Amino acid sequence: MLGQGPLLSTEARLVEVILFLENEPVSLEKLMKMASFNAETATAALAEIKEHYALFLHGLDLVESQGSYHFLPSSDLHDKLRSCYGKRVDRRLSRAALETLSIVAYSQPITRREIDNIRGVASDTIIRLLREREYIKVVGRKDVPGHPCLYGTSRKFLFEFNLSSISALPKLSDIDRLRFETETTQEIETE
Repeated sequence: MLGQGPLLSTEARLVEVILFLENEPVSLEKLMKMASFNAETATAALAEIKEHYALFLHGLDLVESQGSYHFLPSSDLHDKLRSCYGKRVDRRLSRAALETLSIVAYSQPITRREIDNIRGVASDTIIRLLREREYIKVVGRKDVPGHPCLYGTSRKFLFEFNLSSISALPKLSDIDRLRFETETTQEIETE
């Protein structure tokens, strides 16, 4: 019979449902609190789910990204899903939008003002566009006067760019990394 195999433990099933219902990355700490698990139980449940999904070729993969866990479509299904659910990013985003998106991806969490400093121009309109298309989202507020929004990438960004996690992004050259760090450091010093 299709789909038969070892069943997931009750703990793993609970974690699976929490991740499904939350529909966004969930940190280990939040997962522990929601499931009333200690770190060892939560980590074991996550490992069990990951192994089970890989072994039985599910349509989803459990992915860890920046200390949080979520489900993404299996990489072998991306092309099939993109025709139904995904829009081609390269034909829809301008060079400025792609530049802004890359700044958010490599520097997250980051404020609009920090993005402006790196780009050298105002980015309000582009940030609004990227939020409307759900490539970036507000991930918090910076603890400085005015409490500006902090932006980070979304699950849709990972899917559209065929990334399992943000750590799968190509590495920045030393020059680019220095540029990002210098601009962000200057922003922090002026606030």
